[in-house]
Amino acid sequence: MANKSQFSLEHFFQALADETRLRILNLIGDQELCVCYFVEVIGCPQPKISRHLAYLRRAGIVSVRRDGKWMHYRIAMPPHEGAAEILRQTLATLTNEKRMQADRIRLQRACCAPGNFVTLQGAPPPNPVNLGTAS
Repeated sequence: MANKSQFSLEHFFQALADETRLRILNLIGDQELCVCYFVEVIGCPQPKISRHLAYLRRAGIVSVRRDGKWMHYRIAMPPHEGAAEILRQTLATLTNEKRMQADRIRLQRACCAPGNFVTLQGAPPPNPVNLGTAS
């Protein structure tokens, strides 16, 4: 993750300027998610989702945790206070967008019945996190 001296407002805003990355951030919300959920809900191939997640990581907006073969992603508040506030406002705004709401509904359905989705076979369920302590 980017530290304070490496944080770039330009990369931060570029990261927020892409619909797929906004959809990913919306799905993460206040939980930790495995890549397979993004693939299932957004409908993009895993390599494309991983590239977007890597972009968000480089921008300091998400962090990752490995658990065996699973990679879990969560929101990481940027070290720049203004950027952190913009990210909080962006996440709040996304919850009111119809497409983002539809994605969250699809995620909820996938989480409730992962056995019904080939890409989610054996996947760990989402793990709630406190955004105030997300890193």
